[in-house]
Amino acid sequence: MGKVKTCHLVGVAGVGMNALAQALQGSGWSVSGSDRFEDQGQDIEIIRKLKQAGIRFHRQDGSGVTKDTAALVVSTAIEEDNPDVQAARSLGVPVRHRSEMLAELARGQRVVAIAGTSGKTTVTGMVGWILEQLGADPFVVNGGVLVNWADNGTIGNVRLGRSGICVLEADESDRSLLNFDPEWALITNASADHFGLEETLGLFEQFRSRVRRECVVGWEAEAGWRTAQVRADREGIAFRYEGVDFRVPLLGGHNAENAMQAAELCRRMGYDLGAVAGALGRFRGIQRRLEKVGEAAGVTVLDEYAHNPAKIAAAWRAVAPHHRRVRAFWRPHGFKPLSLMFDELVSMFSGVCRAGDRLFVLPVFYAGGTVSRQADSDGFVAALRKAGVPAEWAADYDVLMQSMLMDLAAGDVVLCMGARDPGIPAFARALVRRLEGEGC
Repeated sequence: MGKVKTCHLVGVAGVGMNALAQALQGSGWSVSGSDRFEDQGQDIEIIRKLKQAGIRFHRQDGSGVTKDTAALVVSTAIEEDNPDVQAARSLGVPVRHRSEMLAELARGQRVVAIAGTSGKTTVTGMVGWILEQLGADPFVVNGGVLVNWADNGTIGNVRLGRSGICVLEADESDRSLLNFDPEWALITNASADHFGLEETLGLFEQFRSRVRRECVVGWEAEAGWRTAQVRADREGIAFRYEGVDFRVPLLGGHNAENAMQAAELCRRMGYDLGAVAGALGRFRGIQRRLEKVGEAAGVTVLDEYAHNPAKIAAAWRAVAPHHRRVRAFWRPHGFKPLSLMFDELVSMFSGVCRAGDRLFVLPVFYAGGTVSRQADSDGFVAALRKAGVPAEWAADYDVLMQSMLMDLAAGDVVLCMGARDPGIPAFARALVRRLEGEGC
């Protein structure tokens, strides 16, 4: 046997990076990593599970990189002055982007790639779950955790299948989706997020041109989910598509569209639509995608990854009809995205926030590095209030907790929204515990 290849991942607990670490480890690599959250001593479940899987952790000071390291793996968020990157440069260790490594793992497999501004994580999970349930034994690498696959020892965003079919999430935010040449693909939708709409559409068109067989495109006129009749309640969604009845235990009309797109892709791949419907009926969703954290004192607490206008609006509209009031908070996931989407976000919140609802906005999440602080949360709250949105700025999670507990009443739903910050799901769980102890 040849020598086992070693790699070191910077920011290994990140959404895309932890999935890649597991996929590499499962494919025979020796994997180590570093993460600022680990250096700060934060007790994060993903880090515990990565260690349990055998991934070694080092401080983010360059000590994890040696002359024997075959590759240092980074995401777009990692800057050139990072100590691990500097150590790799000095030792002549190749520095490779996360998507390059994922593309290398997928080489030689029948790749099914899911792209789109919104919904791609959920659809990737749905397609991976459907194929597993129908016996296809897929290799799945996803940005989000499947509730069905998560347990005490497994994160749940990677499945190490051996069939030669590889289902993966392809990201447009750093243009890394162009590293893949999939056999099958799906593009859920397109809107301004990391780029303007025109640039985003151009990226997706480039991606589409790389697909070797067939690509399902969400906004094309022949898409049947545009006219499907969807019934939604607090327990899930139901619809009829191509003559087959579906019942999926997820909230919101947007998830009906996700399910129909996943079903259509699987149908085109040759799977029976009735069997696909059966599999989707057992799909329990993705963590942090309208995930029900708990219910106490008549208040429902949901955790939601939404960070752009389309995702936030979809989440709000999914829950508002079924609850007396929405009590939401949002943490912007970066200064640049907030600046880019500022006006659209104000317009969106004006459209979804009802007279009795309330929105709290936390400070922009800052993970380090060089940024231009073109917009901030308190200025954003001022713009929201000027537009008539009942919004308040919360300086930190302690202030937010006290404000929530003073305001909540039976029949309310709490929508905890934002990307990247692990404090969001932690707050959601802490709020449920406080409600259980104090009531409303």
